[in-house]
Amino acid sequence: MSATSLLPRRPSAGAGSGVLRLGAVSYLNALPLVHGLEGEPELRLERAVPSRVARSLHAGEVDLGMIPSIEYAAGEYAIVPEIAIGSHGRVESVRLFHTRPLDEVRRVALDTSSRTSAALVRILMRERLGRDPEYVEMAPSVVDMLAVADAALVIGDPALDDSSELPRLDLGEDWTRLTGLPFVYAFWAGPEGAVTPAGVRRLQAALAEGLDHLGTIAAAHAGTVPGRAAVYESYLRTNIVYRLGEEEVRGLLEFFRRAHGLGLAPAVPQLRFHADQ
Repeated sequence: MSATSLLPRRPSAGAGSGVLRLGAVSYLNALPLVHGLEGEPELRLERAVPSRVARSLHAGEVDLGMIPSIEYAAGEYAIVPEIAIGSHGRVESVRLFHTRPLDEVRRVALDTSSRTSAALVRILMRERLGRDPEYVEMAPSVVDMLAVADAALVIGDPALDDSSELPRLDLGEDWTRLTGLPFVYAFWAGPEGAVTPAGVRRLQAALAEGLDHLGTIAAAHAGTVPGRAAVYESYLRTNIVYRLGEEEVRGLLEFFRRAHGLGLAPAVPQLRFHADQ
């Protein structure tokens, strides 16, 4: 595939370099989406936590970002179709750890890594409690967070790898219990025209390649830690949903509706998609 086939139809901030700039999430669950893209000359891949990827997209530092879903409401973007990071039930990597019963929680520490999970926990806690606890933002350390709060929201690898015996609420499971719908945590998005149909198809192909190599991805991420490769592979196969189909779109719109109702999103945005043909 030639470099020009992936470039935007209209000039973007990165078009002059002949490179499509991608901001990717650095967690395990995002690795299948970028499998095989590293080192392609027509692509530049940067990795960071979700909140940093969103800031890079908003600032025009990347052409497409794997952004937390709530960030879509903060810009004029289109979504790469058919690709997402989601769950339909238990997710394991978005958890609210707590030291007292949930109905007694008064203060919640929020992982600063993603505004989507922070909005989700606010929605779920309002639904459970009929009130809003106090929220404070912190770096993702369960010990430090629970030293100042009754509950701690932690996402991504830090949540997945936590081996404590603390009680925890799985937010993916709680969302599906509440709504009956999947939850969509992130997807590729960028300004309309930022990627050609060929570029969209390349990202879709990268995910297909990644799904064919989940065992390899899990083993590489685990390194030499005993037993983790099997845990990671099971997580990728069982807990994470990578499609963005009709049911996932319904879940995404329901999230936007509830977030907007609580003042966590400026509007319920219209979903627009980059062309793949």
